[in-house]
Amino acid sequence: MIAFIGLLIGVLLGLLLDVNIPDTLSPYMSVAILACLDSVFGAVRASLSKNFKSDIFISGFFGNALLAAGLAYLGDKLGIPMYIAAVIVFGGRIFDNFAVIRRLLIEKLKSRERGE
Repeated sequence: MIAFIGLLIGVLLGLLLDVNIPDTLSPYMSVAILACLDSVFGAVRASLSKNFKSDIFISGFFGNALLAAGLAYLGDKLGIPMYIAAVIVFGGRIFDNFAVIRRLLIEKLKSRERGE
């Protein structure tokens, strides 16, 4: 739940503050943001599964963002669009986590309706 609140605060700050990212940095920021979203969805999934660990979340949040931005930078220097690999991997993981979150929420809702 903490991760979701943090996400909402971040979105609100992003909407309220005028932050301009230079065009040269936008590929790095986009994959870093995608990596962070992957960590947030993973945290929500872990929280619903009752196995959330804050140290795992924090290390994954920053580690994934740095790794994704590093891959984008390395690919930029090599002239290869390696950021696409990060987009595919993190995008797939986000959809997988969303599917599990959806199933867990539906199961919880059905168990409440049955009175369990």
